[in-house]
Amino acid sequence: MPQPAVPAPDAVPPDGAPTQPSAPPLALELLVHGVAGAGPGELLRDPHPVRVTGDSTAAVFRRAEDADAEAHPERYAGRPVPEAYCWSRLTSGNGARALWLLLLPFMVANLAHWARPATAPAGPPPAVRAYGLLVRLLALSLTVLLVAAACEVALDLLAWQCAGAGPCAGRAAFPGPGSWWAQPGRRLALGALVPVALTGLLWFLSARTWSAYESQPPPSGAGSVPAPGSGDAPLGRPGFWYGRRIVARLRAAHTAAGFLTAALAVALPALREDLGSATTPAGLLLAGWAVQALLAAGAVTVLWVVCRRGRSEARPDHRLDRATVTLLPSGALALLAAVLLYAGWSRPGWTSAGRLPGDVAFGALMLGQGGCVLALALVARRLHRRTPVPGAALGGLGGPAAALLGCALGGVLTGGLAQRMADWLDGAATPGTPGAPLPGPPVLLSWQAAVLPPLLLALALVAVVAGIRAVVIRRGVAATVAAEYPGAVPDPDRSRRIAGARAAAALTDTAPWFVGAVCVVTLVLGAAALAGAWASGRVPAEAARGAHPLLAAAARAAQDSGSWLIGFGMAAFVALGRRAYRDPASRRTVGILWDVGTFWPRAAHPFAPPCYAERAVPDLTWRMTGWTARTGGRLVISGHSQGSVLAAAAVWQLPPAARRRVALLTYGSPLARLYGRWFPAYFGPGALAALHRDLDCWRNLWRATDPIGGPVGAGAGTDGPVDRGPLADPVAYGRDALHPLPAPILRHGDYQADPAFTAERDALLARLATAPRPAGTGGPQDGGLPAQRISRTPEEPAGPAGPPGTAG
Repeated sequence: MPQPAVPAPDAVPPDGAPTQPSAPPLALELLVHGVAGAGPGELLRDPHPVRVTGDSTAAVFRRAEDADAEAHPERYAGRPVPEAYCWSRLTSGNGARALWLLLLPFMVANLAHWARPATAPAGPPPAVRAYGLLVRLLALSLTVLLVAAACEVALDLLAWQCAGAGPCAGRAAFPGPGSWWAQPGRRLALGALVPVALTGLLWFLSARTWSAYESQPPPSGAGSVPAPGSGDAPLGRPGFWYGRRIVARLRAAHTAAGFLTAALAVALPALREDLGSATTPAGLLLAGWAVQALLAAGAVTVLWVVCRRGRSEARPDHRLDRATVTLLPSGALALLAAVLLYAGWSRPGWTSAGRLPGDVAFGALMLGQGGCVLALALVARRLHRRTPVPGAALGGLGGPAAALLGCALGGVLTGGLAQRMADWLDGAATPGTPGAPLPGPPVLLSWQAAVLPPLLLALALVAVVAGIRAVVIRRGVAATVAAEYPGAVPDPDRSRRIAGARAAAALTDTAPWFVGAVCVVTLVLGAAALAGAWASGRVPAEAARGAHPLLAAAARAAQDSGSWLIGFGMAAFVALGRRAYRDPASRRTVGILWDVGTFWPRAAHPFAPPCYAERAVPDLTWRMTGWTARTGGRLVISGHSQGSVLAAAAVWQLPPAARRRVALLTYGSPLARLYGRWFPAYFGPGALAALHRDLDCWRNLWRATDPIGGPVGAGAGTDGPVDRGPLADPVAYGRDALHPLPAPILRHGDYQADPAFTAERDALLARLATAPRPAGTGGPQDGGLPAQRISRTPEEPAGPAGPPGTAG
């Protein structure tokens, strides 16, 4: 027998007069976990949570007894209703996602866009546009470099050298001397399928991940365009978390660039053969020049598309430049087909010898990247001098440092992959040396692989210096720890453990110094590799022949070990990523850097791993806006670790009506300690102070033993500081009546166990405005959201721990 309908507590009678609630409005605590992937049962302390809204990727959960809290507000007098937003599957999934780690150079280049210095509120100066343009050009060069590396392996080493007169000739897997495929042009056309397939795969992954993760529009009315003179909150702009247009444009341009790179690698040897042969038909020679002209026109078009338009954030940009998105990759693919037909034309006298002309191409790429990084540093320094931000990483040079590291990663991977493949094909010989079957890869790539061992040695020395500094800090802290606990009896072992936790946490603050040292070493070694390759024209082992025996042995060892280290490093990289999906400890070790990188939208490189925040931030904004509109209740959004960054970003997006009913509680938060230093334009002191002005109800908890979280420094001198801390960790030094067993050192975890957490949460809820609900808040037509179907999911966790991800 059907049950009579029960009216919602915020229903509006037919005459339109609002009904005043019979009980005080509800209070809701929306928990947002960090990237360690805590399940809803762990967050809610309930073994059988139910899903209130969302899907298997990201969802909001409640305890079963709280599922209908809105219908019974009288049950929750004096306490909030807890619910958890679980988003860990956005950064985890199956182990195949560990292959995203191979896109790390693209991700680091994308970070360079967001790490620019802060600017004055009056508006973006021309220097900001120049900064974005330089980063997009660097990102494009990395795509060209990756495809060029695939061309080097598939076209030069395999199709040209090995299958021509090298050790592969005549084998079953390669065409014999009398076969139709024996001509070099046809082998090159066949080998070009490898870089073409790689480019197509990158395009497919970029389009698919956009649809799965980033295609979530913000709620209507969310965000606000900063008025002139108050532009301190760029993350509050309506279109910040919806960059469909720029990603589609860049995806088309980078895809076309990949196809054109493969086409150029095939066309140049064929044209060189036609120009050097007296028997080349005039029509074939004319076709070759026409192909080169079309390739040049295609390259200019790609550069124009990349340079013409940057990212727009003033409003959600749903438009697509369909002509660019469709015609540019299609035209490049058609031109590639014409090039393959041209190269495959019969040339009976053509034989392959030596290397393909790759030295000039790779050298020009490396030199161009270096010039762009230097120009980027000049622009960044100028911006930082105009609007200095205290504590900005490397004096405002964090963006150029990220760009340099992205280019270095791309160069080392490129050189190491080519050198490793050449070593494998050449057997026991060293490619490029006298008597070796293969000439080997371009000389510059061999030099790039050879600088890897000294680079790792320099990094090890820097790490030793950081370790010594940590030991010194630990000794100094250990002498004063016991005095911080009144009445405690000093225990040297206990003091050393607490001091060790604080010293390890303090290493985070030395990260800018470490990154700066890495950049200097990388720049010096990269310049040495380029100069050595161009000056000698020989691989390092040959260039050092005739020098001092120790120098010659070191050069040969560096060249050989560099290729092996790259092969081993790539395998270990993928294995570590796969393990991080299953092992929370590994996830905490490697995840924080990955999740900082994938937090940001793809503004510079469309093939970077997807941005999970473009799904999570709209989810949180929709939930807070809809719940406060439907119920008129108070809401505290409680974010831990990376969850605090998502929570702050979502609060920035709230319309004013919803923001007045929302408080923010952050703990273990990297808002200022990491994001404020490396991304001062978005999380600098000005932006955090603006957030505190817009959202007065904000508190932040932190510990001195936390390596990730720290104070945010906002609010001093207004209505009171936002920060509370450092909290005592451990809560008790030794054993006492309240703590008969040793209290653990919690570091970055379990902030809810501290009594300060509950006290601050309750204080925030008490401070929130409790004005009566406005008329017309009963349904989606009035700006609210419809009631969601509640489904029980006792067997469905929020998702396995995943890598690229971190502690939270």
